[in-house]
Amino acid sequence: MKRIAFLSIAAALMLPCVCFAGRKEKDAEISVISYNIRLGSANDGTNSWAFRYPATAMMLQDQHPDIFGVQEALPEQVNYILSCFDGRRGNISYKSVGVGRDDGKKKGEHMSIFYDSRKIKLLKWGTYWLSETPEKPSRGWDAACYRTATWALMKDKESGKLFYYVNTHLDHKGKEARVKGLALIVERIASMNPENYPMILTGDFNVGPDNPCLKSLEGKMLSARESAASSDSKPSFNGWGKKYTVLDYIYYSGFSECSEFLTVDKPYMDRKFISDHYPIKAVLKF
Repeated sequence: MKRIAFLSIAAALMLPCVCFAGRKEKDAEISVISYNIRLGSANDGTNSWAFRYPATAMMLQDQHPDIFGVQEALPEQVNYILSCFDGRRGNISYKSVGVGRDDGKKKGEHMSIFYDSRKIKLLKWGTYWLSETPEKPSRGWDAACYRTATWALMKDKESGKLFYYVNTHLDHKGKEARVKGLALIVERIASMNPENYPMILTGDFNVGPDNPCLKSLEGKMLSARESAASSDSKPSFNGWGKKYTVLDYIYYSGFSECSEFLTVDKPYMDRKFISDHYPIKAVLKF
């Protein structure tokens, strides 16, 4: 009788182990968005920032990226996002890094990186200019504007995985500036990452997918749009409904796969366009 009782207890104790062994551990993943927010000072009539700003908050609440990069953001736009998602009124707590491209402080457009501090820890970050003198505010080659790249070394808190994120906006006029600016970013990515941590590059490149400007990325990083298990071929630039083309990109390296790529073209707050660019989103697995 004692032997039967002992065997019954032993069998019961083994049950949780058997069930646990049959579960498959979920892969660590990170969701990322690239979003040209359209600068807040632009006079776009009813598409001006004063009319559409709540729609940006609604998009971020709905998509809830773990990390995202913005282009053309002025300080008031950065501060608006931070005020909406400070962790006190919901389950998202975004923080950001970035500087104004004109003076390295607050003046001009920011290529800011936002991250949900509940999931991601910032380790270090910086900014450089796409020019012959990248360490100081400067205009490069034939560029019409100052252009920057913001970079950050991050840690995924749940998995402990480290990764780099770079966010940029290439010039809209200077062909040489685009080619050499992106080449500079690729060079910096190689030199800053001797450990070969996973890398994410987002931005408005101001060129289409077939432009020779993108050749510097070949063999070094993958396009999320082209490599995702589930993807679309929708244009990312909408020109407020007047012109449609692909200008925005998410590239990556060191991740096991990109499970999804999405052009976020759904309306928010009954607005067909939340910017003259649609946000683009990717889900990357470590």
